Amino acid sequence: MAINSAEHERPWVAHYPPGIEWDVPIDTTPVHEQVLRACAAAPDADALDFLGKKTKFRDLARQIDAFAGALQQKFGVKKGTRVGLLLPNTPFFVVAYYAILQAGGTVVNCNPLYTVSELRHIVGNAGAELMITLDLKLIFEKAEKLVSEGHIKRLIVCNFPGALPGAKKLLFKIAKSGDLAKVSASPIADRIADFDALVGLKLTPTPTPVSIDAATDCAVQQYTGGTTGVPKGAMLSHANIAAQVSQINYWGGHLFHPPSRVIAVLPFFHIFAMTTCMNLPLSGGVQVIMLPRFEMRAFLDTMTRTGANVLLAVPTLIQALAKHGEKSVPHLQSLEVTVSGGAPLSDEVRANWSKVSKSLLAEGYGLTEASPVVCCAALAVPSKPLSIGQPLPGTDIRFIDVETGKLVPLGERGELQVKGPQVMVGYYNDAEATRNAFMDGWLRTGDVGYMDEDGYVFLVDRIKDLIICSGFNVYPRVIEEALMHHPAVEETNVIGVPDEYRGEAPVAYVKLKEGQKVTDGELKTFLGETLNKIEMPKEIIFKEELPKTLIGKLSKKELREDYKGRKKSNEPA
Repeated sequence: MAINSAEHERPWVAHYPPGIEWDVPIDTTPVHEQVLRACAAAPDADALDFLGKKTKFRDLARQIDAFAGALQQKFGVKKGTRVGLLLPNTPFFVVAYYAILQAGGTVVNCNPLYTVSELRHIVGNAGAELMITLDLKLIFEKAEKLVSEGHIKRLIVCNFPGALPGAKKLLFKIAKSGDLAKVSASPIADRIADFDALVGLKLTPTPTPVSIDAATDCAVQQYTGGTTGVPKGAMLSHANIAAQVSQINYWGGHLFHPPSRVIAVLPFFHIFAMTTCMNLPLSGGVQVIMLPRFEMRAFLDTMTRTGANVLLAVPTLIQALAKHGEKSVPHLQSLEVTVSGGAPLSDEVRANWSKVSKSLLAEGYGLTEASPVVCCAALAVPSKPLSIGQPLPGTDIRFIDVETGKLVPLGERGELQVKGPQVMVGYYNDAEATRNAFMDGWLRTGDVGYMDEDGYVFLVDRIKDLIICSGFNVYPRVIEEALMHHPAVEETNVIGVPDEYRGEAPVAYVKLKEGQKVTDGELKTFLGETLNKIEMPKEIIFKEELPKTLIGKLSKKELREDYKGRKKSNEPA
């Protein structure tokens, strides 16, 4: 996959951390096979910990096998079948994910926070006819609507209280029964199957072996807006997913092997967590400690109870723990390594983190189309400040002048482009977008940066208008289109601005039609019908005119300057 050194120099190789080589054999064994192999190697070890309820590797393997057999025999899942996962972090996600792969299917990850309209596009584009979800009302009702509208044919529903340990299960049923959907009374009940019943089935054989071509068969179809804001399905092959696990394992040394314990609070439906919090540790026989979402007290209590030593996080999470101050310190004693990804890590966050944790803080960089990690700071020794580290083993990168398309020398800025075994096959049913995503076989990231003489990479800007908010991609175009549906809005332009908590946040500039009046609160209420919470603008600023380029295109550059000026004028003298 990577070009030879005669065509492309790799200055990072000579400056790799001790014990790491670039030219290593990459294991592309499908990841579900690796996980089942880990289950067989240490059947009595704990694989999963969900709020205190543990699942041993032996039981994980049995459930994966049983569910894979049920998917094949009861639902006709075969090679290439797209299956939607609309689940938060739970044992159900883990079992379903590997069972889909074992049955030959393709996982289509769906964010439970998405609106129904966003989910319609994803399942419609993917052609997914089956979805696995939870009986929590807020999630189930979205899946139920997809079925009632004909976008999904059948649902498999998991019982959330069943995943909880005894006392918590009882308390949930008593105190939060109103949060559960009445699945049996649903108007689509005849198209719903129960997850627990399927896992308990005695099917023979379980499952039927599927011949997989790791290089070409799609394991995960992960939706991303890429550079346009229109969600596209990045097809990640079994080899892409497995290669990424192999690459990070080389990079981390023994970090992702027993007796390490990884705490997984980032959502598995996000590519970063799917790879680093699930595939990577489980394939190495490492226990994964799951939380369905981040809540400060629950997270800190879980850290104390489990003694997890590896945390994968986004800057928002790191900042929240750091701002909790001394109250965080005793709970974070077991942490040895903290890896930040999903958004840039500021100097302020780094400094604040050092006050509450002695763990090595390393920043990584990637994108969905690369499964996702491209570069990472060393995980055993300190790296250069403000750098996103060096390319992973087997990964080539280059920087191309945005204007001329020519390779730039070390130290000069250009678009970061990538080659490696983790780079996607392409976008599903979108040949044009796939062509545009590559230049001479190199994946275009849309990020601008440079490499120093030691092969350390620094990012400085983005070509695309993408806003990374709490590690999630937010696309200005989506917000702009939603605003333009309001009858009072004449023009709008959305920019990303620095945000202390979320890293970045969207801000909408709006020009109203003549004679129209509307408040920012009214507009946000209107937007709440189509946008999710992450996409909701931090501020809505009204202007009589919005700046435009010479050809009449709305310009974001002047708005960024305007927002900086507003912030300065509001600062105390």
